Amino acid sequence: MISVEEFLSAHPVSSAASGDVDRADSRHSGAVRASRFGAPDDDDSRADRKARRRSGDRRPKRGGFGAGLGTTAYGGGVEDPNDAQACKEAALTLLDSAPRASGALAQRLKRKGYADEAVNATIDRLIEVGLLDDEAYARSMVRYCLSRQLGEHGAVRELSRKGVDAALAARVVEEARRTGAFEESAYELGRKVAARTEGMDSDVRRRRLWSAGIRKGHGPEAIRRVAEELLSEKERNGE
Repeated sequence: MISVEEFLSAHPVSSAASGDVDRADSRHSGAVRASRFGAPDDDDSRADRKARRRSGDRRPKRGGFGAGLGTTAYGGGVEDPNDAQACKEAALTLLDSAPRASGALAQRLKRKGYADEAVNATIDRLIEVGLLDDEAYARSMVRYCLSRQLGEHGAVRELSRKGVDAALAARVVEEARRTGAFEESAYELGRKVAARTEGMDSDVRRRRLWSAGIRKGHGPEAIRRVAEELLSEKERNGE
């Protein structure tokens, strides 16, 4: 009887056949991986994942952030959108974290999933007991804007972003303007820019002041007046 070694010596395995075996093994191992871990990572599956990412259709990881969203009875983050008591407690929690305008608070409650009727009732009740005061909030926001050297336009923009009613925002900003608060704000900004740019070319200093003034919401006339009085005076004095 011929031995295995003698048979292989007489009938060697070709390299092509060996490659076929290797490829078959590779396909087999790939099939095993696919059966264990799902479909192989081919070009189509990668394209599908990219399309989902572009469309924003991302699947949350198990136990990760967002995994539990949409699992409540109404799918809006709350168990009962019409639960007025729960809506009020949510509103008080939001007010504990930061003061808010009634419009901004209503928007937050609606985004949480509460119905309009429950939200409106909550807002009315909070105003009634004095826990919401849009005018006081708007005035405090104007003071905050002045502390950041914002101008009239910047203050109106900030109040609008915070959910203050447009008419109320315009009124409290106009009141502050009549007291000269925004003019002083512009000069304060000018003094800060002048100090930061001391020793620089005069054109550079003016550009920096204009850039800061426009960004802060000051009008062109106010910026021009500040530049003339602060920067030009220092230039005339040779500083």
